[in-house]
Amino acid sequence: MVGASLFLLAACGGKNELRPQAGKELPPKPLAAATPPSPSQLMTPEVQARPQRSDELLKQSQARRDDRFDLPPQ
Repeated sequence: MVGASLFLLAACGGKNELRPQAGKELPPKPLAAATPPSPSQLMTPEVQARPQRSDELLKQSQARRDDRFDLPPQ
């Protein structure tokens, strides 16, 4: 119990700016970009990676329309 609380206390320490590891560089800048992206921009997922829900929840039941392609099996 004490070990877990010490681990949690150590994990919530100060935040440092993200930097590449020693001897490594950031990925090359995209061709269309004027400047290379910062580490925080690289860590932020794009909209395509994490899309928002676009479907609206059903608030009340509705009768289905006739589907002319819903045929019985032959």
